Amino acid sequence: MPGHDAPRTGGWDRRLDPGFQGCHLLGGAREAKREAHADQSVTILHAKVAQKSYGNEKRFFCPPPCVYISGHGWRVMQDHLKAGGYGDSVYRICGYMCLDSSSQSQADAFKLLFDEQPNSRQLFACAKSLFISDQDKRKHFCLLLRLFLGNRQEVGSFQSRMIKVISKPSQKRQSMKNADLCISSGSKVALFNRLRSQTVSTRYLSVDRGAFIASARQWTAFTIIMVDDQRSDQGGIVQSEGFICYGSVVQFICTESGVALPPMVIRKVNKQHAILDVDEPVSQLHKCAFQFRDNPNSYLCLLNDTIIQHQALSSIRDSSRVVLNDGSCWTIIGVEVVEFTFNQGLACIQTPVSPFPIINGLEVNGGGHVAMLEIHGENFSPHLKMLFGNREAETMFKSPKSLLCVIPDVSVYSDSWRCFRRIITLPLSLIRTDGLIYRTSYSFTYTPELHLPASSRGAAGGREADGGQEDGEDILLETIHQEFTRTNFHLFMQS
Repeated sequence: MPGHDAPRTGGWDRRLDPGFQGCHLLGGAREAKREAHADQSVTILHAKVAQKSYGNEKRFFCPPPCVYISGHGWRVMQDHLKAGGYGDSVYRICGYMCLDSSSQSQADAFKLLFDEQPNSRQLFACAKSLFISDQDKRKHFCLLLRLFLGNRQEVGSFQSRMIKVISKPSQKRQSMKNADLCISSGSKVALFNRLRSQTVSTRYLSVDRGAFIASARQWTAFTIIMVDDQRSDQGGIVQSEGFICYGSVVQFICTESGVALPPMVIRKVNKQHAILDVDEPVSQLHKCAFQFRDNPNSYLCLLNDTIIQHQALSSIRDSSRVVLNDGSCWTIIGVEVVEFTFNQGLACIQTPVSPFPIINGLEVNGGGHVAMLEIHGENFSPHLKMLFGNREAETMFKSPKSLLCVIPDVSVYSDSWRCFRRIITLPLSLIRTDGLIYRTSYSFTYTPELHLPASSRGAAGGREADGGQEDGEDILLETIHQEFTRTNFHLFMQS
């Protein structure tokens, strides 16, 4: 079933942002000149919930956690190792994935075998046999990914988001008390189909070259949005907020490519029947059916690894039920996409990139020439500084969860900064002492202050100011502002 383009609603994109390459900045004692085309990315896809195994039964995580490795920086690193005379096996990437409390030995982890993806330069691997036993009493856990080169040199460790442990899918009507089990509009989900309840027959809804397919190995993260039917009739797709409920019109958008399925009505499935009169919230691992809005007799269906529209029949005994086949019964689950992007360069190729700093939020304090930016997150250290574009800012380490930096003056980014009339947006990154750059999804925007031209100010004051005198005053004021900013920052560090 071919998809159609839909508006991007966030999510991730394995293609690197080309906009950063054109960011040419001026000044700076030390500038990170490496461009984004040499970045390296590690992306982990995993489910938000995991069923606990009991006794000797092993309930493997479904869908299985997946890892994608992309970015030209990996090729740069491999070429450098080749030039150094290392063998082919040295620059091959291998990995291990385990639960975060497991032993760090490789024997207790699932070994990942990376394959190069057709029609792309990405490497892909999935951990098919990970599970959590009933001996583990935790209600939440994380996955830990460790990457190595062929010579056992560690690239780094990468951690997933938190995963909630459940015993089985909830059949009760969900309330706000269990809101973390509900599927909300704008969140990411995956769909899979298990014919005849056999694990080996599990197929995942995926996107390949713009078409929707069923895959036995790979799965795609989709952004699910709830469509406001009344407002959408006026033209276009209008997204609604809140939890997804049965009977709602939803749309699935691929978070990587942006292609989307047509709007469909989500229906609850019970014993091979779609129930049309249920409006309760959709919960994790629920069995669902998807009725095409513009063709109410058609349902999204899997047939021999292809996606088709199945023509369903109404139940003879109950008009509120529709008889479905196996291929039209899907299981829905919330998923997470975690991306780590960094730029090792050649100077720090021998050192692991972990612990990987994570930024969770930003807070601006003060304003004008004494503006400070407080960074909240995890895994911070005194060896990190903030980068505004390619410009390094004075940064102070407060704690492993907080950094503070001086926001560089906008004059650094423009020759004629006093006359600039455009918004300047710069990507924010972190740089380690040895030059390793950690990319983030955050940016900082300078908004121009609107001033009257000199001639207007002179006319308003009844005289025209002397241009040379004004330039001298500007230079003097700028010097005072810079000294005040520097002094203020050092006094803050001392206190």
